[in-house]
Amino acid sequence: MVRYAKLLLPFDLKAMQTELLSTANQWQPHINTFHYSGSWAVMSLRSPGGSHKNIIPDLIGENEFIDTLYMYQFPSVKNLLQSLDCPIMAVRFLNLQAGAVIKQHTDAELALEKGEARLHFPVFTNPEVEFYCEDERIFLLEGECWYLNANLPHRVTNNSDRDRVHLVVDCKVNDWLTNMINSSDNIAIKKEEVDDNMLNMIKQLRYQDTATANKLADELERKVKAIQQAAEAE
Repeated sequence: MVRYAKLLLPFDLKAMQTELLSTANQWQPHINTFHYSGSWAVMSLRSPGGSHKNIIPDLIGENEFIDTLYMYQFPSVKNLLQSLDCPIMAVRFLNLQAGAVIKQHTDAELALEKGEARLHFPVFTNPEVEFYCEDERIFLLEGECWYLNANLPHRVTNNSDRDRVHLVVDCKVNDWLTNMINSSDNIAIKKEEVDDNMLNMIKQLRYQDTATANKLADELERKVKAIQQAAEAE
């Protein structure tokens, strides 16, 4: 499982910074108030249904992602998106304002191995911003691109007196994106392990002895075998 990877996806940082500084009063407070303290704001450039008021990347009844009215203000973002050879879902600027904290949390199923990947493009940041994946601090610098496994526990603290702004792009995983991530020179892998919960689940499914339960048990047993084989190969 990939924990994080730095990707070679350059973008026009200066243009994006200039475009951001020319906008005003377009930020909306992030709605997940349980997960943060201070001020954390969102500007939606691409959303389900194309509404700029929709800052949640989930589809919620809409059948496609569409650019919002804010996208035209950011030619640098459009140019960047055109360089991504994979399906693009939500596109947002996320502004963790001075002194704010994003508490440790996970974004379920948002990982390369689950079929969706979140890319971070730091636009404004500084060394006093602390980002942790699990308990490892990762230094995300302006102008870089990072794949971050949001399915793992992560947290952010902005200890500075300046706002931290990232462009965050959610993508559907395809061969191009998989190869881009796996070929990174700066990549962290998390070894999968067979745990007691997985083995107990297989036992319970076998006890039910239905067609559906046995099918799920078969899938879990294949996963267990793959994990064991990977461990033996090391």
